[in-house]
Amino acid sequence: MSAVVLLGLLVLGVVALTPVADRMGVPQPVLVTVYGLVLGLVPGVPAPGLPPDLILPLVLPPLLFAATQAASVRELREAAGPVLTLAVGLTVATAALVSVVAHALGLPWAVAAVLGAIVSPPDPVAASAVAGRLRLPARLVTILEGEGQFNDATALVLYQLSVMAVVAGGVTAAQVGVGLAVAVVGGLVIGLAGGWMSRRALGLLHDPVAETTVTIAVPFALYLFADEIGASGVLAVLAAGLYLRATTTRELTSAGWLLGRAVWSYVDFAVSGLLFAFLGIELTSVLEGSGLLDDPGTLQLAVAVVVVLLVSRAVAMYAASAVAGRRARRHGSATPAGPREATVAAWAGMRGVVTVATALALPETVEDGSPFPFREEVVVVALLVVIVTLVLQGLTLTGLIRRLGVADEGDPRAEARELYRVATEAALDQIDQVDNVDPEVRDAVLTQYRSRLAYRCQVSDLVDGRTGGEGADRQLRRLLAQASEAERDAVLAARRSGQVTPAASDDVLFDVEARALRYSD
Repeated sequence: MSAVVLLGLLVLGVVALTPVADRMGVPQPVLVTVYGLVLGLVPGVPAPGLPPDLILPLVLPPLLFAATQAASVRELREAAGPVLTLAVGLTVATAALVSVVAHALGLPWAVAAVLGAIVSPPDPVAASAVAGRLRLPARLVTILEGEGQFNDATALVLYQLSVMAVVAGGVTAAQVGVGLAVAVVGGLVIGLAGGWMSRRALGLLHDPVAETTVTIAVPFALYLFADEIGASGVLAVLAAGLYLRATTTRELTSAGWLLGRAVWSYVDFAVSGLLFAFLGIELTSVLEGSGLLDDPGTLQLAVAVVVVLLVSRAVAMYAASAVAGRRARRHGSATPAGPREATVAAWAGMRGVVTVATALALPETVEDGSPFPFREEVVVVALLVVIVTLVLQGLTLTGLIRRLGVADEGDPRAEARELYRVATEAALDQIDQVDNVDPEVRDAVLTQYRSRLAYRCQVSDLVDGRTGGEGADRQLRRLLAQASEAERDAVLAARRSGQVTPAASDDVLFDVEARALRYSD
């Protein structure tokens, strides 16, 4: 079976299982990983030939940058304390606890530290998939996604230092300090500088395709450059992405903004989906070839590591919730997160991409040419941890959230409709303040915005049940859907007959689809 056929099977699985996962209430990454595991057991399906050391530079830059483009910088700033505590404090503490347990079960200290660094960072992809569907509270989502973005940087720094200790036979305190400083400071400086230069470049461009190409190239360039000089590529990509997200407004054309949003949404979907399917096949291949699954010592270590990860995260989340509750009561404010939210956050600590990639990227030998000690054991334990946490926690997270009643009952589309009204009123106020405009021009623009405001207010009242009889919202959506379908048919018929160019029909169809989406079920 060729690599092209294998890629086709992976793409088919991702496409087919995405709606299935939504109907089942299961995170798509979990279902796709299970698909990869099953596919890996089918005779004749080869293991993917992607070199392990290419996984991180190929996968992390687009996923991290896509996450920053969907992030709220303001919300991240407000939740900076909890995010940094989890991303740095809990990651380091988890790595240390796993190292102690692994050493107690037979691994040398340096190798135990490598294992601790590999399994320390949770993967937010599955948790984010559940959060988006069930509308978890915004602050909880921000904390989980922020932790998932920044803990990769912490874990990879620990990983590089611990692997250096094994390969070189040890590291000094000075080497650790210099390595940390270069990784953190260098990553932030490179990321902010790269973000600033990218913003200037975007300001000079006025073509949507060129603008989107810049945003695609920047994450890879920054990651590779930072990694080449020993800095944190993860921090470089995150810093650049958040800088552009917070500052780039007028530099992008409207078409560039729309195209970039569509491209990064697709990149996030395609890369994460294919990666989890790839991980499933890779897990099967490595576990079958190692022969260590029959070793009780390896299985005992894997079970111990999973227990440490679950218990340490639960203790940290409940302790943080208790501290936040006491602080809120002292100031007479509402508790930001209670035991139910802490339970969800504790159970959302699945391991995934970074754990698998770092495990598979372990060097085969050390400096003197001898094999990397206990490499197979570390790889097998790490992959077992991914399987257990991703499948066990991922498959039960949705049910846990529903049982605890943590999901937010707010309606994002209602918020969007209100925001449309506010934006239109702001435009009308601005038009009234502009001088030196021909009356006919002013009247034309005012008519457009007033009609838009009246239309949206009237439709919003019907959708929200403030006007109309019983079932008016359903009748409205059905009638709008039928009208949109008629618009599509007319545009497509004109394009097929050659009355209009494809570019003109695409512009009109974009507007039709945007309006149809706004009030769809």
